Amino acid sequence: MIPITQTGRVDLNQPKVTGHQAAVLDVQFCPFNDNMIASASEDCVVKIWDIPDGGLTQNLEESLVDLEGHQRRVGIVNWHPTAENVIMSAGFDYLIYIWDIATASALFEINCHADTIFAAVWNFNGSLVATTCKDKQIRVIDPRKGTVISEGKGHDGTKSSKIEFVSESNLLFTTGFSRMSERQYAIWDGYDLSKAKKQDMIDQGSGVLFTHYDEDTRMMYVAGKGDGNVRYFEIVDEAPYCHFLSEFKTANPQRGIGWLPKTGLDINGCEVMRMFKLHPKGTVEPISFTVPRKSTLFQDDVFPPTRDPVAVISASDWAAGGDKTSNRLDMREFYKGKTSSKPKGLGGGVTAVAAPKPAGLAKVAIQKKATPAPAPAQAPAAVSKSKPAAASAPEVTPTDEVMPKTLKGLREAFTSHVAEIKALKLKVAQLELASR
Repeated sequence: MIPITQTGRVDLNQPKVTGHQAAVLDVQFCPFNDNMIASASEDCVVKIWDIPDGGLTQNLEESLVDLEGHQRRVGIVNWHPTAENVIMSAGFDYLIYIWDIATASALFEINCHADTIFAAVWNFNGSLVATTCKDKQIRVIDPRKGTVISEGKGHDGTKSSKIEFVSESNLLFTTGFSRMSERQYAIWDGYDLSKAKKQDMIDQGSGVLFTHYDEDTRMMYVAGKGDGNVRYFEIVDEAPYCHFLSEFKTANPQRGIGWLPKTGLDINGCEVMRMFKLHPKGTVEPISFTVPRKSTLFQDDVFPPTRDPVAVISASDWAAGGDKTSNRLDMREFYKGKTSSKPKGLGGGVTAVAAPKPAGLAKVAIQKKATPAPAPAQAPAAVSKSKPAAASAPEVTPTDEVMPKTLKGLREAFTSHVAEIKALKLKVAQLELASR
């Protein structure tokens, strides 16, 4: 466990989470508790860990909860998006378990796959699960009944395929390979998987494509294992459903990737996403995706209300058939400065200056940097520095005598200041000579 503000080489004796008996295959932070982590391993056990505030001071060997049930290694864990203490795991025994970690027991078992499960994800309110499988089938499943709602043939290639829900109407986005081993993506209707709404080739690379969807901006980030680039697309509900936006390129390949939650981003800097890229030699590099804006106001279009990281339904209520949509969180809470929601016509205040970037985090610009924010307005040139500031003096209006009204007044004030500066310089020189 390393703070994101810590940079440089990591000490070999850095405290670690060491409770598993075999390789760890997946790790997921709880969306409602930053101190809780779930991990899946080749030892067939899913473990829940409680990380103390301030991080680890010694190796953590005792887990909070052990979830045992899989007969083969577990490759996927995924927290429920709205229900408290509910998590899903998928193993190489072709089974999916829905767990209640409060009781350390399985709520439901899903047994409808005949081969290795490549991906398993929740929809927006956690009422459905979508999976991709080695048998090339895409399935949308009711997790509480264990029944398949819709099923269809996905990508023709034999390599791993990934899937994401991309709308409240249960549109699906998948990545995979064609029969000729071309990498491709496709858009599907979650209730009718007989034919893709759109399918397009990405390139002829060989690495598996990983996906990350930002439901606030409706942007899909696609990064290939072993690639040095990240593509991003915009998802819409009408044809053609997916638009290619741009591509971030580097010469260094990525071994793995992770994403920072929305509430941890630099809102003042218009940072819409931050990726942590794992290099082959073990280096972790933060990469920031920003939308350059000249305005220093809060950007409503870039930061719409996001998911509130608070559970809205209990595990028992969800298991009984209840569904609730996440509450929304106003991103203005994370903005430092003047917001665009301020009523028009209200003067005063100081121009907001972007907050400094977190110490030690080297950010990579994706697009051209925005023009630096204007500096806070300075006092008029004619006001002597020796006079009290306007904030502590009686109310001053533009008609007061301290405000020069003409260009001639400004010139006279400037000449007066120049003369004062020359006199001060002369006095300093005399003092220096006298001290010698």
